Amino acid sequence: MPARGMLVFWLASRPRSRRPKTALEPHILERAEHPVSRRDIDPDVLKVLYRLITGGHLAYLVGGSVRDLMLGRRPKDFDVATDAHPQQVRDLFRNSRLIGRRFRLVHVFFGPKNIEVATFRKQAEGVTVDDPLIRHDNTFGTPEEDAFRRDFTVNSLFYDPQTFRVIDYAGGVPDLRARLIRTIGDPELRMREDPVRMLRAVRFAAKLGFEIEPATLAAMEQHRCDLQKASVPRLVEETYRTIGQTGAARALVLMEELGLLEQLMPWLSAHLKAEARPLKDARTIRNLAALGETISTGASPPHEVVLAAMFLDLQTVGNPSQYVAPQLSALRNGAQFDLVSELRRRGFARADTDFMRLIFEAFPHMMRPSRRTRKLMRRPYFENARRLFELVAGTYEADPAMLARFLADPDAYLEQRPIAPSGDPSRPRRRRARRGRRRPPWARRANPAEGSGGTSSNGVDSGGHEVASETPHREPSKPE
Repeated sequence: MPARGMLVFWLASRPRSRRPKTALEPHILERAEHPVSRRDIDPDVLKVLYRLITGGHLAYLVGGSVRDLMLGRRPKDFDVATDAHPQQVRDLFRNSRLIGRRFRLVHVFFGPKNIEVATFRKQAEGVTVDDPLIRHDNTFGTPEEDAFRRDFTVNSLFYDPQTFRVIDYAGGVPDLRARLIRTIGDPELRMREDPVRMLRAVRFAAKLGFEIEPATLAAMEQHRCDLQKASVPRLVEETYRTIGQTGAARALVLMEELGLLEQLMPWLSAHLKAEARPLKDARTIRNLAALGETISTGASPPHEVVLAAMFLDLQTVGNPSQYVAPQLSALRNGAQFDLVSELRRRGFARADTDFMRLIFEAFPHMMRPSRRTRKLMRRPYFENARRLFELVAGTYEADPAMLARFLADPDAYLEQRPIAPSGDPSRPRRRRARRGRRRPPWARRANPAEGSGGTSSNGVDSGGHEVASETPHREPSKPE
């Protein structure tokens, strides 16, 4: 049976209400009951799994890769979990190395590709109800404990390559069928343990087209202020992963509706509220929808393009064609909003924010190609700026064909461009060529050809004798 037919059969034939009877009694799907096939798993991942099994260890395919295979999607990457400790995994694979500080992992390398292998872990110890925030999470455990340690039920599925079974400890299979994002355990406690889970819930809901289960949704709204306690690097990483995906537009809408955006980027939230239109029709949302469409074709935009798509409308006040970069003095005295500094305070890298700023400054010159555009073509960021312009041109009624004609032959385009009538403020002003700086008479170098011997600039004649230098003649000052 083809994979698509198997997926339809699996969704239609299995009962929707079946869940594990007890916390540690898993729901087992035999090979005929699920669509996961080894043909859809990376061969190098299978090599890792079977070497661990041959070495006497338990090894499963885990997490998002099993979830995506169950939904008939192609996983972006594959994660492996095992009962072998990190050093034992390292000893089995010469092409590997240990990484991680918060918890130790092993990366097994196959050329430029690496496969992540983690040891089964259990819920962090020493966590109290008064202070549930997880600060250390490196306690080894069993497969059951590892499943219940995970954040959402749909991410807790295991695939056993020995028996070809899918193992469900936390009720992920029913939630896949119901298309729900649900936390494992008490939603409020899980959000307080790790506030970044709120962004992860938004990301999975937007990526998969799922809904967030009501109790999980309520916990996110109630504890959204806890995002201020989260690790800054993890927030930055999760922001890029949430916005840099096919469901970027829906993700930002969910973040705004749940109050998460107001906690992370209040100025962007205020900008969205200021537009007198439904949130889904806001220009920023339309820009992210265009970005998501190109990502769905397999493109991987760099961080500066993701940031530029998200903040272009905010920075240019909805009119990129008239955008003028703010003066440094205006930014320092607070007369204008300093987006780059705000992002830097929130942990975004200087390289990403600086390239984002340059993309903003290039936009007016792509909407109205000119000699300045020809100079920009040599800049390293121009290609990314051009691609983003082509994506969001429809939002601002710009003409990408005009830029394409210019790029095909800049000289011919500039010659054929209609000249604006005299007095028209839109007519580009031609700058006068700068003259060289004129030096005063006494600073000019004497001509060595003049006179019989000639004198060099250091006051020595051609015979090597010192000569008296002329004092520049000055008019005597008039008495007052």
